[in-house]
Amino acid sequence: MTVELISVGTEILLGNIVNTNAAYLAEKCAALGLSCYFQSVVGDNEERLSMVLKSAVQRSDVVILSGGLGPTEDDLTKEVAARVCGRQLRVDDDSMERIAEYFAGRDLAPTENNWKQAKVPEGAIVLHNDNGTAPGMIIEDERARVILLPGPPNELIPMFEEQVAPYLERLTPEVIVSQTVKICNVGESRAETMVKDLIDSQSNPTIATYAKTGEVHIRVTASAETPKEARKLIKPVVKELKSRFGNDIYTTDENVTLEKAVVDLLLANDLTLVCAESCTGGMLAARLINVPGVSDVFKAGFVTYSNKAKRKSLGVKKSTLQKYGAVSKETAEEMARGAAFITKADVTVSVTGLAGPDGGTSEKPVGLVYICCNVKGSVTVKKYQFKGNRAKIREAAASAALILLRGCILEYFSKVTFGKK
Repeated sequence: MTVELISVGTEILLGNIVNTNAAYLAEKCAALGLSCYFQSVVGDNEERLSMVLKSAVQRSDVVILSGGLGPTEDDLTKEVAARVCGRQLRVDDDSMERIAEYFAGRDLAPTENNWKQAKVPEGAIVLHNDNGTAPGMIIEDERARVILLPGPPNELIPMFEEQVAPYLERLTPEVIVSQTVKICNVGESRAETMVKDLIDSQSNPTIATYAKTGEVHIRVTASAETPKEARKLIKPVVKELKSRFGNDIYTTDENVTLEKAVVDLLLANDLTLVCAESCTGGMLAARLINVPGVSDVFKAGFVTYSNKAKRKSLGVKKSTLQKYGAVSKETAEEMARGAAFITKADVTVSVTGLAGPDGGTSEKPVGLVYICCNVKGSVTVKKYQFKGNRAKIREAAASAALILLRGCILEYFSKVTFGKK
C-alpha cells in the first residue's frame, strides 16, 4: 500500500518554518509498512493545492495532508479536499461543542471564523483534536483515502498516534515490525560494506542503513501475520549483526540514544563523570543531562572557552598553552586530568578544537578537535578532523566525545577483567 504526503503552507515554502511534520509522518508510515514514493509542499493557493491533490489521489492509496485547517481565509485544505473528492461541507455538531469548550476553558470568546473549523466534508470520519480547535478528517474516496491533519506538531502528532495510526493498521493485511540496531565508531560506508551480502539477499526481513552524526542505524523490518511471527523473523538477523559489529553496537532499542547508553554504562559500573569543554561550549554536558537519572553519575561540567579559564578552572599550565596551543593533544590531556583532580570524578572527558569559521591555519585547520578521556587515570587522547560549518563541527565533536567515552570505559573494564591492569 502506498502513501503520499502533502504539506500545506506558504510559510514552509518560504523557509520560515522547518517541515518537521513530513519527516515524522514519513517515518511513522514506513513503520506501518506503507511505501512513500511522493512528497509535496504547496502554498496556501487553491488552484495549486487542487492540482497536487488530484494527482495524489490518482497514484496513491493513502494521501495525508498536513496544515491549512485553521480559521482564516487562506486555510483552504479542507475546502479543496472536499471539492476534489466531490463532497459538500456540513457542520459537525460534536466539533462545534469541542470548539466552544476549548474557548470557554480558556475564558476566551471565539470569533466568527472559528466556527468554520466545525465544518467537515460530508461522510468524513472526524478526528477529534484534544490540543486545538481544528478537527482532523478522513475522507474515504473511491480512489484513495484522504487524511487531513492540523499543521501544529503538538496537534498533529497525538492525533496521528491515537487515531490515524490505528486506522492505517487496519488497512494493511500484515503486521510490520521493525528493530533498529544502533552502531557507533563505524562509518556509513564501512557499515554498509559489512552488511552488503545481507542487503543483496534480503527479502523478508529487509535491512536498511541510515547515517546519523557519528552513528549508523540499521533498521531490520519484517512483515508477518502477527507481531510475534515478525519478531521471530527479525531475531536471527539481529543476532548476525551483533556477531559482525560486536561492541560497536550500543543498543538494539529504538528509544535508547547514544548519551543514554553512556549514562547506563556509567550507572552499571558505579562511575562518576565530569565534562571539560571548550569548542563544544557545554553541548556534550547538555546531551548527557537530557538523560533521566544522570544526576546519579554526573558531577559537574566546565565550559573553559578562554585560555585563562582553562588555567584557572582546570589547572592547564601556561607553558603548555604557550608551547602547544589551546587546540592540542597536550591541552586536552591537561584539561581532563585537571578536571579529575579538582572534582575527584572517576571519569573525565575534555574537548578542545577549532569550530570556525575563522581561526584556522595550515597546521591547525578549522575542524581540528582533540578529545581526551580519563578513566581512573587511564588516559586516551584522539585527534579528529571534522568537516562542515560551525554548528556541524560542534555537533560532530560532541558525538565523538560520547563515542570515545563509551569505548574507553569498555576498554578499561576489559583490561581489569582479564588482569591486564
